[in-house]
Amino acid sequence: MLMQSALPLAELENPAEFRARHIGIGPEDEAHMLSIVGAASRRALIEGIVPRSIARGTAMDLPAPVTEADALAELKAMASKNRILRSHIGQGYYGTHTPGVILRNILENPAWYTAYTPYQAEISQGRMEALVNFQTLVCDLTAMPMANASMLDEATAAAEAMTLAKRSVKSKANAIVVAGDCHPQSIEVIQTRAAPLGFEVIVARSAEEWTSALAGRDYFAVVAQYPGTFGEVRDFRADVATVHAKQAAFIVAADLLALTLLTPPGEWNADIVIGSTQRFGMPMGAGGPHAAFMACRDEFKRSMPGRLVGVSVDSHGQPAYRLALQTREQHIRREKATSNICTAQVLPAVVASMYTVYHGPAGLKRIAGRIAAYTAILATGLQQLGQPITQSAAFDTVSVDAGPAAQAILAKALAAGVNLRLSQGGRLSISLDETSTREHIEDLWRFFAADGQALPSMAAFEKGIEPLIPAELRRSSAYLTHPVFNTHHSETSMLRYLRRLADKDLALDRSMIPLGSCTMKLNATSEMIPITW
Repeated sequence: MLMQSALPLAELENPAEFRARHIGIGPEDEAHMLSIVGAASRRALIEGIVPRSIARGTAMDLPAPVTEADALAELKAMASKNRILRSHIGQGYYGTHTPGVILRNILENPAWYTAYTPYQAEISQGRMEALVNFQTLVCDLTAMPMANASMLDEATAAAEAMTLAKRSVKSKANAIVVAGDCHPQSIEVIQTRAAPLGFEVIVARSAEEWTSALAGRDYFAVVAQYPGTFGEVRDFRADVATVHAKQAAFIVAADLLALTLLTPPGEWNADIVIGSTQRFGMPMGAGGPHAAFMACRDEFKRSMPGRLVGVSVDSHGQPAYRLALQTREQHIRREKATSNICTAQVLPAVVASMYTVYHGPAGLKRIAGRIAAYTAILATGLQQLGQPITQSAAFDTVSVDAGPAAQAILAKALAAGVNLRLSQGGRLSISLDETSTREHIEDLWRFFAADGQALPSMAAFEKGIEPLIPAELRRSSAYLTHPVFNTHHSETSMLRYLRRLADKDLALDRSMIPLGSCTMKLNATSEMIPITW
């Protein structure tokens, strides 16, 4: 016989725990609010607001509620069905190591991921310092005078650069020339954004088409990828002069890590530089989110989309950070906006910022140098195997004209759990990154080798190899000289720096935020956990 105090199992199991922990209000709160607005019940309130013509006629067929632990277990089971392949596709997305101190103390820390847009400077000093670091690293690596506090992604940043150029240059033309070796997603977003604006997009698919378009067409801007999506590193200095002679803008989509080794676009007079910071410690995820960047000439700054953080002086004479040059309405009111993107990817931007702080200029150059060396070793070995490399200059990507053998090579790689990139005409592109190892290079050689063919030896390269970067395009200028990039290289120092910044901010881990509607701050911890699985 059950005791009188025994509770039903369903009540003990409490499958609806999430609602009580995260929605917050109880029956008494609900009754009070209904009395204030003059509604007898929630149902009466809804029926008084939602027109009958669009209201649901039947209840939603939802599964029974489960606990947070059960929901995470279900998600884990679903995720385990994925086959995780090693990616050598590149195309703007690369493997990276997120330092543990950044993973635990930024990406998984509600002090950072629940904070709202820093419109209120007095409660946002920590985040804004992190974003000033972001802007500084972008300016230093691109050698441009001005950078914003991040963009949505590289492809949309390319489209934003197009409209910034149109607003800023003297050319009255309505065409833009885009190099065919830009990342395909960037070309497609530029075409999509250009269509309703009435811009003609001229895609130059060969060197001949590029030279002909630059010399013979009228345009307000050109876009080039540096290095190109297939790996080629080109010298654009003469092209910049041609473009400027037509009073047009030269836009460069650049790889920030490559710019630790390559002559930066600002040194050859580019007007706008965009790109992604994904490979600065932000996992690829399912294609995002990743913070893009935009840098430009100083005279373009008032028309530049996105947010700008500046340094001012407070009432005590101390340095203070605040959003500069733009009003909040410029981000949220369509009629005042310079852009249709108001989302700066602040959390990924902070990750990229602190990845740079943690590694410093020497650390970044070492990572980039290793990638460039591995790429040169990979290319040399492929040539020893008789494979035709399609370019002589490269940073992290080599392309092979595999012809009819391309599908068989792809199948061999796929069977080994590796993704390569196939383009038209049997061209296979292979990108290396921070996570690439000697063993990975040997695997890649094996995919391209004929049956029984001897593989090159990694031991032959033990003393090093010259990168495939032309001497005239090798960077000689200094970068990241500010003390913040040369101080916090131990985990303890980095941990304390992050804590000091977080202590200057107000986020949901401390209080409700008096301004804002950002949805991320409403996410429960259990909803954030899968992001870093």
